[in-house]
Amino acid sequence: MATSTKPRLSAAHRAALDGNPWFTSMPRAQRDALLGAAELLHVRRGTMVFRQGDPIHAAGGGFYGLVAGTIKISSLRQDGREAILAVLEPGNWFGEITLIDGSPRTHDATALEALDLLVVPPEAFVRQMRDVVFSNAIAAMLAARVRMLYGLAEDATLRSLRARVAHRLLVLARGDATQSVHLRHELMLSQEALAMMLGVTRQTLSKELNALATEGVVSLGYGRIELRSLEALQGLVRTG
Repeated sequence: MATSTKPRLSAAHRAALDGNPWFTSMPRAQRDALLGAAELLHVRRGTMVFRQGDPIHAAGGGFYGLVAGTIKISSLRQDGREAILAVLEPGNWFGEITLIDGSPRTHDATALEALDLLVVPPEAFVRQMRDVVFSNAIAAMLAARVRMLYGLAEDATLRSLRARVAHRLLVLARGDATQSVHLRHELMLSQEALAMMLGVTRQTLSKELNALATEGVVSLGYGRIELRSLEALQGLVRTG
């Protein structure tokens, strides 16, 4: 899949890690132990880090920390339709589920650009989990993921499409899986990718975004969406 070395993290790598709320919530001892157990991989664009159904001991498998590049987490149906579950940006850690329950990977992870990726092998992850501080941090990570999934389930069953679009834009404004405390006002994201996140057609999404643009809530550009009124988006989510 890629070339690997023991971690020699650049200042940019460390800044990405330090910008992630989950990673920085751990004491320094646990952060240093996690990094010390990892190898640094350099992954080419388009490479699948893992595939849905991969077993726990697949080559190159483990617990991953993304320090450069972006990764698409997705699922592909037999008819060729793709659902994008998340786009991971530098600083995010992922891949823990299979290492905890021993079951195959639940989705695909694909490099959208060249990556620098930390990989903690399964055996090393098990050793880290013996540290109660680290295992509690993993439990907190899983709890945050469950909360996000509940929010998506609520979107799908209770909210209008307009409110679903608003909610997803706000989630992306916090860095999607990162869920930073800082909201960004510009999203570098294609409408096609956003449509795949929402499970709607590109045409249906375009109609909703154009309506929001007409109301001055967002501004649309090529491969980007500017959030001009976070308050209006939050209001749409509240009213459903």
